[in-house]
Amino acid sequence: MKNTTILILCLCANLFCQAQETINCLIKTSLGDIEVELFAKKAPVTVQNFVQYVEQNAYDNSSFFRVCTKENEADRIIKIEVIQGGDISKEKEMPPIALESTKTTGILHKNGVISMARSEPDSATSSFFICINDQPELDFGGKRNPDGQGFAAFGKVTKGMDVVKAIQKQTEHDQFLLKPVPIENIDLIGSH
Repeated sequence: MKNTTILILCLCANLFCQAQETINCLIKTSLGDIEVELFAKKAPVTVQNFVQYVEQNAYDNSSFFRVCTKENEADRIIKIEVIQGGDISKEKEMPPIALESTKTTGILHKNGVISMARSEPDSATSSFFICINDQPELDFGGKRNPDGQGFAAFGKVTKGMDVVKAIQKQTEHDQFLLKPVPIENIDLIGSH
């Protein structure tokens, strides 16, 4: 049953994304705006999932709540630099999606890439992160997640990396921001 559901979602996502050459969105935060281009043809399931959350206004009044920095990752063997956002209420959460790994999509975790947070394969829902500098250990075969499957990258920041870096510099404790940075809303700003 789970495999059938995933197959149906993949087919729907492919149809959705075939019609969309480029999808752009604007993440409005209390520290400034972040513009993101979504790679619908390369990561159709992940992009459709994100767009559904955006269209349902699920990210309105959520936040960027976690940051990974060189300092707070110092004790980890595999270090990363990202900001994580998209903490929404359980009532707004949709079923988890299939993992579109970098092996399949070819979208690597480079500086500014947006990707889905997850615990195990096929468990991503709404939470996402933005890479600061290149993060190859988040790609397929990388060692950040013990299963080696990596994370589902699905777009890239086109404007606003200064805002991403400002969010990363906020005061944190054990990687969680003491004052999460509000995401006022995320809107689609153009499709071609």
